[in-house]
Amino acid sequence: MGKKVLMKGNEAIAEAAIRAGCRHYFGYPITPQTELAAYMAKRMPKIGGTFLQAESEIAAINMVYGVAATGRRVMTSSSSPGVSLKQEGISYIAGSDLPCLIVNVQRGGPGLGGIQPSQSDYFQATKGGGHGDYHLIVLAPSSVQEMADLTGLAFDLADKYLVPSMLLADGTIGQMMEPVELAEGREPVFTEKDWAVTGTKGARKHHIVNSLYLVPEELEAKNFERFARYAEIEKNEVRYESFMMEDAEYCVVAFGIAARISKNAVVAARKEGLKVGLIRPITLWPFPKQVLADAAKHVKGFLSVELSMGQMVEDVKLAIDCSRKVALCRRTGGMIMSPDEVLEQIRLLAGGDNA
Repeated sequence: MGKKVLMKGNEAIAEAAIRAGCRHYFGYPITPQTELAAYMAKRMPKIGGTFLQAESEIAAINMVYGVAATGRRVMTSSSSPGVSLKQEGISYIAGSDLPCLIVNVQRGGPGLGGIQPSQSDYFQATKGGGHGDYHLIVLAPSSVQEMADLTGLAFDLADKYLVPSMLLADGTIGQMMEPVELAEGREPVFTEKDWAVTGTKGARKHHIVNSLYLVPEELEAKNFERFARYAEIEKNEVRYESFMMEDAEYCVVAFGIAARISKNAVVAARKEGLKVGLIRPITLWPFPKQVLADAAKHVKGFLSVELSMGQMVEDVKLAIDCSRKVALCRRTGGMIMSPDEVLEQIRLLAGGDNA
């Protein structure tokens, strides 16, 4: 690790990707993630990498598909409407069992919505988004430092499990500037993979990268095999932060910028004598289901804090099997709640429980 530098969140992702060995970026500009693409446009040619602004988001994700098939580290980035356009290609990549990184710096929706921050792409990211049975590994940073750290992790997990990874951030963290300690850079090491399409040189059989299985028995078997890998990811790769949960009677669940806001509210609630803690999912998929189920054994209620009309709240309820009350604190359309708004919802949850 080197010294800390002041960076914008979007730029931290780009630099961290380069240091993680990514040398291929394909994208299309859209607010609030354009700085990431601009950074790649400046840096990639200087290090022998590839930057290409495609004619559309659809073209960009299919370029990612092509490079991923060669076994190289490759990424794209966009914001909510742009990621929607990429969904067919993302499904093809998942159906071909290829690793890559997709970054979504979310903005308000639906439709064109607005350019202010949001978390309303949670369903899209964690429930597939495109067609068919598949998952992405979804990581949710809550600081500029995590924008960098989770970028490297996303590449590593994608390579390990042959699954596309998504960094699900929001416009606030993408645009804010904070000190970041970046990992030392590493040159890409292109080890031969037993599935990559790199040319046979007459030394081996052809590799075929494909998501089309016209024999239904073959497609079913492939899906079963893929979901066995997903089960391993759920077993080994759940990540979360627990804050003041040791003696908590109420649990706030939040990710990304909403978690930072909620942490301040938890501290304020403690000063009022309310025993509140926070569980912050870092992996949105795999979701920390068991962590919440264990918390439900000793807390009286949960509060899901989200920049959406209420999406993660459904996973909270499923994780605890609806054994405790789950309240919702929400802002949407690009609006961000204040710590005082979260604190008021904590008071209402505790007051209703004691009524």
